[in-house]
Amino acid sequence: MNSQQDVIYGLMNELEEALDNKGFPLLGFSVVKKDTVTNILDKLYAALPDEIKEARALLRRKDEMQYEAQQRAEKVVADAQAEANRLLSESDLLKAVQREAEKIKEQVITDCEEIKRKAMDEAENLRIQASDEAVRIKDGANIYAEQVLTNLEQNLGQLQEIVKNGQLQLERRRIESDDQQAGFANQRPEYAHDFKVQ
Repeated sequence: MNSQQDVIYGLMNELEEALDNKGFPLLGFSVVKKDTVTNILDKLYAALPDEIKEARALLRRKDEMQYEAQQRAEKVVADAQAEANRLLSESDLLKAVQREAEKIKEQVITDCEEIKRKAMDEAENLRIQASDEAVRIKDGANIYAEQVLTNLEQNLGQLQEIVKNGQLQLERRRIESDDQQAGFANQRPEYAHDFKVQ
């Protein structure tokens, strides 16, 4: 388990403790301060892996990168065309200029396609890494939550058993008390006869 996961699990445990410390288990709900939960959630967001943050930032930048590459290509092509137009007046250099302009254009197109391909590959790799990390975190959180719920269920079962035993004890004592009172009432006439004044 890496340090980021330790931080995330620690914050989840902190959130669980905040809920447990001020709860009403028998009523099924907890009361906590909004600022406490908000602060823990902010820390959770801050503890997200850098891959996820970088992937989101790169996806946001994808259109900008494509636009910048297109602008660069158009500028280079425009510059090449302007240079070619300037050299058109020189007949002896016309063919060389045309060839150079075409070469520059092809190179720019190739460069732009390469930039785009690398950007897309990097974005996809980061997306896959972020997705895998998110799945691992989610799986770990689900396992942890299941353990917490299982422990809670066991505790509630024990509490119900204690309450049930207490009720049985009270009922048993009530029956014994009733039996004692009934026996005492049946014996009182005999005691009265023994102490009869002569």
